Formats: sequence, structure tokens, C-alpha cells
Amino acid sequence: MNRRRLGSTDLELTVLGLGTWAIGGPDWKFGWGASDDDAAVRAVVHGVERGFNWIDTAAIYGDGHAEVLVGRALRELGPARRPIVATKCGRIMGPDGMPYGRLTRASVVAECEASLERLGVDVIDLYQIHWPDPEVEIEEGHTAVAELIQAGKVRHAGVSNFSVAQLERVRAIHPIASLQPPYSMLRRGIEDALPYCEEHGIGVVAYSPMFKGLLTGRFTAERAAALAADDHRSRDPQFQPPLLALNLAVVDTLTAVASRHGDFTAAHVALAWVLRRSEVTSAIVGVRSPEQVDGLVGAADLTLTPTDLQEIDAALELRAQVIAGFGG
Repeated sequence: MNRRRLGSTDLELTVLGLGTWAIGGPDWKFGWGASDDDAAVRAVVHGVERGFNWIDTAAIYGDGHAEVLVGRALRELGPARRPIVATKCGRIMGPDGMPYGRLTRASVVAECEASLERLGVDVIDLYQIHWPDPEVEIEEGHTAVAELIQAGKVRHAGVSNFSVAQLERVRAIHPIASLQPPYSMLRRGIEDALPYCEEHGIGVVAYSPMFKGLLTGRFTAERAAALAADDHRSRDPQFQPPLLALNLAVVDTLTAVASRHGDFTAAHVALAWVLRRSEVTSAIVGVRSPEQVDGLVGAADLTLTPTDLQEIDAALELRAQVIAGFGG
């Protein structure tokens, strides 16, 4: 699989990274419903075997559960096949399953120690502040990550969900290796910040490039209506009428584009669309089974033509016009 250098670091990431949000389990407000732990571990191992060279996880995913499963996979892979490991800090699980932000030095250091133990590694390759929350603590949190780098427990410092103004604030403390924003054709707000990241040597690793599975071509109105109550997507307006029908119409366009390229799918097109931007280092794909890995890996080989991009742009413009028409 092709690789791109992460900003100004020495890390070279495959253009697709293994995401583990969904394997954290259902027992929190942003869970994805029930998940098979053994299948999740097999998915991570299989992903590495299929060419993915990095894994993205976070302490908050299932209150450490995703990191535990990644740790199991890393032990099965062994040191010789160990992929690059990225995780995150700054979100604490509340008693009701709702995360809240905490970026004090003591909390960040404690979270790092707990993540190292769950993952079973001596050093975290990329340690990211998950959200700029509380915003007044982002300098303290980033300083703590810099101290962890000095201590040899972290290699590189990244951030997630930060604005350009927030990047400016923490970049003065310690170099930022990467920004992890949500980026898909249904959520494009980060595009204004991409030139800034390129100018300042900040890599971009996009999460939800298929918008939580909605752009895979495997979603239908019936499947959306049947989402379990412990799957947070059941509460997402993009998975409900009237937006759902508009989104599925976009997927129809992606399927048509894919058919012109041979053995590709709407999911491959959605990923290739994100990777069309040179500022994007990698797109994170969530997997819960080896079969999902096999269904996504081909996206790394797809390059969209100008005609493809024009057709997708037209579908997205039509969607935007309809939303504007009903005040969305």
C-alpha cells in the first residue's frame, strides 16, 4: 500500500489506517452497538497482514476497551510486525457514559501511563489530544505531551478536532505532527485549514472519511431505521429523513463512478475522494471484522479522474441546494 510522510516527522503512514472507534463496544454514549471482540482482534491483525501499517485508537473508546483489544492484536503480531500506534487523550468517561474533557498535566500523564499498559507498548508513536476541551487547558495538555516525549514515552505529538487558531496556540509550545479532523464529502469544513497544515508541516489524518459507514454503499433506509439504540448513529440526523435520502442519492453517484473503474465500490470512491487532497496523509477506516478489511483495502489503488470529480461535485451541489431549500 502506498505511503505518505506524516508532516515533518519521520513517520510514513499507509494511505489507509485502521480505525478502532467502533470496537470500543456499546457501553457509552458514542458506541456503535454490539461488537465481537475476537473478530475485532482478527480484523486488526488481518489489516496489518493486508498492508496497513498504522492503527488509530483512543483511551475513550469504550473507556479503554478498544486499546485493550489493540494490545491483544499487537501481542499476536509480535515486535517484528508491530505497526505504528496512535492513540489519544483528554476525554474522560463520565458515570453516565458521556465523555467530558480534561487536559491537566496530571490527567494527561495518567492517561498515557494507562494507555501504555493497555496497549502493551513502551512508547506511543503518535499521541493526540482528542478534543480542545476544556479549551483553557489545551496549552497545559500539549505541554504535558511534550514532557512525555522528553521522557521517551511518546514519539510525536498530534491533535484532533482543533481549529487553526487552536493549532497556532499550541504549535508555539511544541511541534504538531498531525491534525486529525473529520473529513468526508458530507463534512468538508476542514478544507479551509488544509493549506495551513501543509504550510506548517502538519500531517492530516482524516477520520470518518465514509461518514460512519453511510458512504459505503451498504446502507439503506431500512438498515438506518433498524440501528440499535446503543448505536450512536441512530441519533445522527444524517441517518434520518430527510437527510438520509439525500445522502443515499449521493451514494448512488459514487456507485456509478465506481462501476466505471472495474472492481471498486462506493466506499472505495469515498476514500479516494478524501485522498485526492495532497495535504491528507491518510484516511482512517473503521473495521470490526477481517471481511471489512478486505472490502476496503482496494481504495488505496483507486485514482479518480477529473470527470469522476465533476460528477461527484454535481451530486454534492444538488444535495446542498435541496438542503438549502428546506432550511437545513
